[in-house]
Amino acid sequence: MKKKNTKLLLFSVFKYVMLIAASIVAIIPVVVCVFTAFKTEEEYQSTSALMLPRSFLYLENFKVAFTKANMLRGFLNTALVLVVVLTASVLISSMIAYVLNRFKFIGNGLIRNLFMFAALLPGIAMQVTIYEIMNSFHLINHLYGYMICLMGTDIISIYIFLQFFENLSTSLDESAIIDGCTYFGVFFKILLPLLKPAIMTTLVLKGVGVYNEYYAANLYLQSKELKTISTALYTFTGPYGSQYNYICAGVLITIIPILIIFIVFQKQVYGGLASGAVKG
Repeated sequence: MKKKNTKLLLFSVFKYVMLIAASIVAIIPVVVCVFTAFKTEEEYQSTSALMLPRSFLYLENFKVAFTKANMLRGFLNTALVLVVVLTASVLISSMIAYVLNRFKFIGNGLIRNLFMFAALLPGIAMQVTIYEIMNSFHLINHLYGYMICLMGTDIISIYIFLQFFENLSTSLDESAIIDGCTYFGVFFKILLPLLKPAIMTTLVLKGVGVYNEYYAANLYLQSKELKTISTALYTFTGPYGSQYNYICAGVLITIIPILIIFIVFQKQVYGGLASGAVKG
């Protein structure tokens, strides 16, 4: 009995030590970023990264980051991309999930397996082909081309909607069809309003990915006027070094909007994930 209690105690100690270590690893980069954002150029060069700045009221880095990187233009471009991409992605993903869940046809299982297979392919490996396609349709260096690229089928969103459709009784569809409703009417008037938790979850998860997306934005949007918020910070990097005090200030500016949105809608996100994981 004592040996068993000792093992449980050691396991509990090990568990908490690992949790504390993981928390420290996750927190230190954020702390360094915050400290660096409030340091002057001279202070950044002469002090340790973990040393507190002389004053947390030094806001010149934020001013320079916002103006020199043209972050206002980046926020506007990103907001436009988010509205278009999220609207299209929700509609496409929910429609695909509706068809796969409600209609039984030859190849249904194959399509689901192909989506799963596509999720396993590394996106970076397909960029050469995607770039050639984008170039052949003259979509490079155009904001709408970048939007089309991000509207590609989102596997995670499809499976989130599939889980929710499995929790919705088919009797809703049958009753509506008996009353003369079309399949489009069933989807848009009856089922889509019931998918609000799934829609909210998808919007947040997809929105965070689009908001932080850098590779495709840097590859397909090469004009200064087409910068997104993620590529705007690239202004402070160069072959002779990077100005990390401005970069960290810009990072904090970009975090604020997405942090506020997540805090406001976190209950819907967690509730949506929990609901989609349970059948019944």
